[in-house]
Amino acid sequence: MTRPIPNAVPCLRGNEWQYLKECLDSNWVSSVGPFVDRFERELARWVGVRYGVATVSGTAALHVALLAPGVLADDEVLVPALTFVATANAVRYCGAVPVFMDSEPRTWTVDPQKVADFLARECEVRGGRVVNRATRRRVQALLPVHLYGHPADLDPLIELAARLPLVLVEDAAEALGALYKGRRVGAHGPLGCLSFNGNKIITTGGGGMILTDDEALARRARYLTTQARDEGPEWIHREVGFNYRLTNLQAALGVAQLEQLETFVSSKRETARAYAVALAALGGAEPLGEAPWATSSYWMYSVLLDPACYGDARDLIARANAEGIQLRPLWRPLHRQPIFEGHQAYRVEVADRLYARGVSLPCSVGITSEERLRVIGFLAAARDRTSA
Repeated sequence: MTRPIPNAVPCLRGNEWQYLKECLDSNWVSSVGPFVDRFERELARWVGVRYGVATVSGTAALHVALLAPGVLADDEVLVPALTFVATANAVRYCGAVPVFMDSEPRTWTVDPQKVADFLARECEVRGGRVVNRATRRRVQALLPVHLYGHPADLDPLIELAARLPLVLVEDAAEALGALYKGRRVGAHGPLGCLSFNGNKIITTGGGGMILTDDEALARRARYLTTQARDEGPEWIHREVGFNYRLTNLQAALGVAQLEQLETFVSSKRETARAYAVALAALGGAEPLGEAPWATSSYWMYSVLLDPACYGDARDLIARANAEGIQLRPLWRPLHRQPIFEGHQAYRVEVADRLYARGVSLPCSVGITSEERLRVIGFLAAARDRTSA
């Protein structure tokens, strides 16, 4: 039987077993322990920030990264329409409301010009607050997402946040290892967030991290993620906090994975190069490449397929999965999700077009050249079948 080719699975070939055994031998298995501190310190240093706060998930990191600088109930947060649902869910956890922004057609990330247009045409600054004229709510934050490993264009968004009273939080959950203008993502705004889910470029089984250079924000994030407990021997809680800290066991995995991160990024980029060459020969495929100012980590290798060449994207995905090749559709745009029906979406057009044609190909760190050839062979056969 032909071995299935998964879309993206972990690569566990370093010191994972050794570090997990250290946790078990020492009895440090819960949400405190030396590996938690080490993982926070080493990953923050790798990204290029002063502080890391490890959390149980990337969604938890986003939630607290929005709460820490003051996103409140009934505030609005500008969110890309084309992203995983966790981005908008974290906004709702705060009691705030997502407003959906369109994608930029080259990078698929949030379109800075449409964000600027929305703020200029649909909002006003009143009493030091940005107010949405239609809803009368305060617009408090921008939440750009580095999508599928490719950085969003941050400079115009940072300029908007500096000129207006807005908080910028980077959702770098999908893009650890990517560079924006030579600097690693997650380090550009006041706060950045990472995810270490099982299909991410490094994994802790589940988990996330808040990144910041701001000591006060780091202290606030750490407080909120540890049930908002006051320091000292007593169990004093002055506000509602969250049981959001990463365990020492998970952090041990994270440390071992971090030791291999450079190799993992190189592997992802090699897969991207191989696919790009093969797809160019096939034709009818437009990969998500790299902007001149970006270095992608290619968490997912995603491509727009011409339906005249390959047929309907959903039919193609179903046939591939039946043959053991796990293709995936792009994220369903959030303004099309039932849970966000009725939420404001500003001129979202490109995201819908990307979703209709987009497919993510298998791209695990450990994928072999033979497996990549099998994926391309499937696409070539699909093209032949469509054109026959």
